Amino acid sequence: MTFSSGRFLAILMKEFIQMRRDRMTFAMMIAIPIMQLMLFGFAINSDPRHLPTLVEVHDSGPFTRAFLAAMESSTYFDITGTVSNGRETDRVLKAGDASFVVTIPEHFERDIIRGDRPALLVDADSSDPATSGAAASALSVLAANTIASLATGPLAYLATGPDAFSVIAHKRYNPAGKTSYNIVPGLLAVIISMTMVMITAIAIVRESERGTMETLLSTPARAPEVMLGKITPYVLIGYVQTCVFFVLAFWVFSVPFVGPVFPFLVGLNIFILVNLALGFLFSTVAKNQMQAMQMSFFYMLPSILLSGFMFPFAAMPGWAQAIGAAIPSTHFMRIIRKIMLKGAGFSDIIPDMRALLIIMAIVTVLAMLRYKRTLD
Repeated sequence: MTFSSGRFLAILMKEFIQMRRDRMTFAMMIAIPIMQLMLFGFAINSDPRHLPTLVEVHDSGPFTRAFLAAMESSTYFDITGTVSNGRETDRVLKAGDASFVVTIPEHFERDIIRGDRPALLVDADSSDPATSGAAASALSVLAANTIASLATGPLAYLATGPDAFSVIAHKRYNPAGKTSYNIVPGLLAVIISMTMVMITAIAIVRESERGTMETLLSTPARAPEVMLGKITPYVLIGYVQTCVFFVLAFWVFSVPFVGPVFPFLVGLNIFILVNLALGFLFSTVAKNQMQAMQMSFFYMLPSILLSGFMFPFAAMPGWAQAIGAAIPSTHFMRIIRKIMLKGAGFSDIIPDMRALLIIMAIVTVLAMLRYKRTLD
């Protein structure tokens, strides 16, 4: 049979008409490239700056003030306050309230003038090596610049000998700087989010396509009952995924788990429910399985890029951090990293737990409202 341009044009016109009818698919084809360009062009930055830094000062003088001023001038550090003792240092680092804590020891200025070469301690949260690595490496340079700026007049002798003082960077939670310690815990959030949202959305839309949803809608079951009945079986799937994840995390990557188990289980259950509710919400919008998959992919793109999984959250601009704060994966990654690597308890993860509960409440209400509209 010879090629017919007429038949070809007829099929071509049919596809264009079909594409025009499927407006969501066409919108995704335009929106996804635009979103990728915006995220990679403006939001993604592998060189974090303005990291929150606290100071524990036991001796204040010209060298102390000059070194702290040099830290802020470097743009790596933002000195936001002070701590009073080592216990408070442990708390703020474990809770993620600060990336660095600088401790100025007693008699720091006196020991510099005497030539005793005192050590200045900087505790760094190294659970994410990409966030703290460059900033920690800059500390020695900042110390040398501080000495050079003050080694004049009677203190000129400080410039000719060894360094007047040293900076000891204490890398906590991941002293070896293994990227697997940061990536592997975050991967659990990505896996659960991807599968829970997509599976739930597709499964419910599939019932609508097959006509079985009409039978369900004709029953006296209310929206909350249908929603809970639909998502509960997938909670067990989330548990299975978590068990498989930890087997591989411990045996293959040797990632530690130093915190309590119960806070993690609470956070895990909330996170699973949030993602299942999101999948349910997507299913009330999508008209077919293809649209459900497209919406799931459209959600996963910012979920991976803006949650702190692949790129440091602190390096993103303010608008990107605001979007990331509305993504459940962002908060669960913080929870699991704090518990696994830092040994955090309930008090350290309360802000992220609260954020997950708020997101879950909003998504659940929207999903039930959308479901009631489909009943009409």
